[in-house]
Order: sequence, then C-alpha cells, then structure tokens
Amino acid sequence: MRLKGARLQSAMEYLMTYGWAILAIAIVMVSLYSLGIFNIGSLQPTATPGSCQVLRTAAQTSLAGQCASLIPKYVGQFNGANAYSQVPYFPQVNPSKFTVVIWTYVKGSQGSYRSPMTSRCVVASVNQGYMLYASDTNQWKLQIGCGTGCWGGPAAGTVTLNNWVQVAGTYNGTAAALYVNGTNIASTNVTYVVNPSCVMRIGAGYTESNPSYYFNGSLANLQIYNTTLSAADIKALYQEGIGGAPINVRNLTAWYPLNGNANDYSGGFRNGNVVNIVWNANWESGYSSPKT
Repeated sequence: MRLKGARLQSAMEYLMTYGWAILAIAIVMVSLYSLGIFNIGSLQPTATPGSCQVLRTAAQTSLAGQCASLIPKYVGQFNGANAYSQVPYFPQVNPSKFTVVIWTYVKGSQGSYRSPMTSRCVVASVNQGYMLYASDTNQWKLQIGCGTGCWGGPAAGTVTLNNWVQVAGTYNGTAAALYVNGTNIASTNVTYVVNPSCVMRIGAGYTESNPSYYFNGSLANLQIYNTTLSAADIKALYQEGIGGAPINVRNLTAWYPLNGNANDYSGGFRNGNVVNIVWNANWESGYSSPKT
C-alpha cells in the first residue's frame, strides 16, 4: 500500500509540475488544427510547371509525372488590359462534340465582357467557333457560333468576384450545357459551326483578327476535349481541384495548366505565346479544395 501511495503521490506531483505545459501544448494543437495546419489538403506538395503531362506514343496514351491533383506552384494572372495567350490554331478536331473546362478567378469587371477562353471567328459572314466568358450581365455564358448572324448558347448563374470557380461548357451535337463548380446550371439547343482555323486565345476574345475583351483575374487548368464529357465527369474534374489532371486523355486535344507557362501538356504540343501574363505564386486566396 505504501508503494502504491508513493506512486500516486509521485504522479500527482508530476501533473502539478508539468500539467500547465501539457495544457498549453493541447491548446496550441487545437488552435493549429482549427487553422487547417493538419488538413491533409493543405499539406499537398507544390506541383512545378510541367510536373504532369500526357504521354502519346503509337502504343499508348497515358499520364506521366506527378499527376495526383497536386496544388500548382503558379497560376496565370491576367490584367484585363493587354494580357493573353494565343494558340496558332484551334485545338478542336471534332465538329459535333466538345468539352472545355477551366478554373477562373474574376477580379473585377474590365469592359463589358471577361473572356477566360475563346475560339471564334466570322468567315464569309458565318459565325463560327465558341467562347466561354463572363457576360456584361454578370452571368457565365457559353457562346457558340451557329451560322450567319447567329450566336447561341446557355447563360446562367452569377459571376462571383475574388473567388476561385471552375467553369465548364459541353456540346453533344445538339445541346450546349454550362457548368459551374461541377453542377449543370443551364443548357440549350444550338447548331454548332466549327472552324479549326479559328485562332484560340486564353484570357481574351473576341474577334479573329485582334484580341479584345481581356480577362481581369487569374486562370488555371484549361482542358479541351473532342468529346462530350458526362455530368459525372465534370463533377469528378471539379472534385479533383484546381490541380486536377485530365479525366479522359484519349479525347484530350489541349491542356494548359497555366502553371508557370502557356505550354500544351496534352501531348499535342500546341504551345501558346505569352503576352503580359504574370505567373502568380501567391494565388491561394479565395481557393478552397473541394475535397476539404
């Protein structure tokens, strides 16, 4: 009994001596947890430019590198005045189906429209191609060239400023659909007139001859497919987060992570030029991983 009593007394003295330190450590740990320090998503490694890309050979098409939805080191920052990237020709090869997906951070209105990406032109008075943009009515819109004097497509939602949003548009040969953060918000029937010679711009529109309607904000992870991704696919791409890899590499026609450059990592080598784009390494404000 004396031995047990001595041990109990020793334990009590230990707690009285060091209890305050244990309590302080516990409070610090709780505080760090509440700040997200121990959140798995916040501990993801930073993806360097080109860390994930598509490998295309005669035998296979697959992803290569670090492709586990890593947070990118940079995103493209566009000034709303003269920053954009242009691809020599439109990386769209299927005239009946397409999907375009991009992460956007709209900083503010600069002009009537803000264009994350566009590939539209007018040839012999026929409106061709398409454009994904924030409209002058503060809605997201997928505008599709549908013939002489015709632009059609869905417009819906509200453009939220200073917040990262994934925007996607699909076309299945009959209907065009618009998605925001993995959710279908609008669709409409339209006849799409494609022209592979239309130049494609990232961060600007509007005509084929000169850039205009510059995007004001930041852009990341532009993916273009020559097929219609399903609603489940679009949701899965959103759940991957801003650094997510393409979900269907065989039908991927262009991929611009915008992680430090405007290179195409789809294996198609359709690299864009860089005009006044700033590669922002402090872009995380306004972004929350969909997985957290």
